[in-house]
Amino acid sequence: MNIAFFEVEDWQVPFIQGALKGNRVGIFKEPLHSRNLVKVRNTEILITFIYSRLDSSILDKLPNLKLIATMSTGFDHIDVDYCRKRGIDVCNVPTYGENTVAEHTFALILALSRKLFPSIRRTHEQLLFEADRSLRGFDLKGKTLGVVGCGNIGKHVARIGVGFEMEVIANDFHKDKKLEKELGIRYASFDTLLRKSDIITLHVPYLQATHHLVDTAAIKKMKKRVFIINTSRGPIIDTDALIKGLKSGHVAGAGLDVLEGECDIKEEMEVLHDRFKATCDLKTILEGHLLMRMDNVVVTPHNAFNSREAIHRILHATIENIQMFMKGKVRNKVG
Repeated sequence: MNIAFFEVEDWQVPFIQGALKGNRVGIFKEPLHSRNLVKVRNTEILITFIYSRLDSSILDKLPNLKLIATMSTGFDHIDVDYCRKRGIDVCNVPTYGENTVAEHTFALILALSRKLFPSIRRTHEQLLFEADRSLRGFDLKGKTLGVVGCGNIGKHVARIGVGFEMEVIANDFHKDKKLEKELGIRYASFDTLLRKSDIITLHVPYLQATHHLVDTAAIKKMKKRVFIINTSRGPIIDTDALIKGLKSGHVAGAGLDVLEGECDIKEEMEVLHDRFKATCDLKTILEGHLLMRMDNVVVTPHNAFNSREAIHRILHATIENIQMFMKGKVRNKVG
């Protein structure tokens, strides 16, 4: 079959070539976009990560396409409705990074709770080896952690929270009674979670229903001096509302691995080239930059998934998805 991989790292190439021997496999380091589309117009199986925007303008030019295999859990970069109409199957990697993202979530929480970055700046930049009140943090023990979305990742976050002796409140459509009993966590409504939590961490997929789930109204319901963590998808938080909450002091801090308009921020150099397609407005992009400059905000570049072990799991699972499809079975289908 004609197979095309995009967003591939050098170390992945030998494994891909060995696993799919006998097929015509094209491998590209860059995302798929309109300028390199001509190279793969006959492809039947397309594999990308999250930075290839697979909408109708791209997919219309791939008439032989039968399968899209995304090397991620999230699939909001793919127009799944369009794929359904075209008869293109879409599959993902649903469970590669539960512990990986959960660990990064707590890296963000601990960076905020112990004022890690101000401490590092003091020693590395100011060459001062002394503590004072400005570096005083707080314990996680005894605090209430609100986990919004208690799926595979959220459950790992809850387990870690319990390990820190935190009280864990979860909000999810599906209540896991076994987990509730095992960990001693409790499920609550979204509004109750907002009111009770000292730290709120988001682990829901990006859907129409979750767009700006954390907005001005939601922040007003939260405890004063709340901390907000997002390792899910940027548009789940209304950036303008978050900035206002941070400036007013209602929100004490935020740990963000994702931002609204993060593709624009990642690819800003494209503005200097012949074509630039904005995927969100300039105001949102600039607000993202403002968040990155705030002392009480820790921003990482969509890196929560990025451990050696998780990346290997992603690749192995993606290859298995492809091999199963070539045998006539669709594994891990979405949409």
